[in-house]
Amino acid sequence: MKVLVTGFDPFGGEKVNPAYEAVKLLPDTIAGAEIIKIEIPTVFTRSAEVVEEAIKKYEPDMVLDVGQAGGRSCMTVERVAINLKEARIPDNDGEQPFDEPIREDGETAYFSTLPVKAMVENMRAHGIPAHISYTAGTYVCNCIMYNVLYLAAKKYPGIRAGFVHVPFESGQVVDKANGTPFMSLEMIAKALEYGIEAAVTNKEDVQKAMGETH
Repeated sequence: MKVLVTGFDPFGGEKVNPAYEAVKLLPDTIAGAEIIKIEIPTVFTRSAEVVEEAIKKYEPDMVLDVGQAGGRSCMTVERVAINLKEARIPDNDGEQPFDEPIREDGETAYFSTLPVKAMVENMRAHGIPAHISYTAGTYVCNCIMYNVLYLAAKKYPGIRAGFVHVPFESGQVVDKANGTPFMSLEMIAKALEYGIEAAVTNKEDVQKAMGETH
């Protein structure tokens, strides 16, 4: 089995993005699956193009996209992506869409086809705070989750896909307000490893995720 894991480059004035920094720390094999790691741009248009090129090149069985959600206090495994682009700040190419669909011919929303409950449970079992999230926002994170699930539904039906949001890492909050949540980069990486382990070995709630419509 091959798992393609993507992490975004820094955005919004940050010098690092804990998403890709943590992805880089992942082992090359998890639960017997080969782990392929790539950095993708925090850009509405190009991010999907980069991931699709990687899908064509590596032919993965699973795609896990990882992004930063500064202000969240734990790992959040996303359940659903919506067909909406709405940017509070411009992306790294200066794009700032508002009230636009991601794909004109796409569904209103796509559910993750990874076992999100098992992923959260495995993170928690190893002492790492984690929750299921029911909103990936409307920025590039939601956009790439939606695009990959769209591609899996339309063009690459053998692929399972999902998204995990990570908090700030400790170095990012040095000059932020007192009480700003963070997690060490090492803990973020371990959480991703446990999430991938669960996704590779546990398929119990995959079919339910694929069939759910509410």
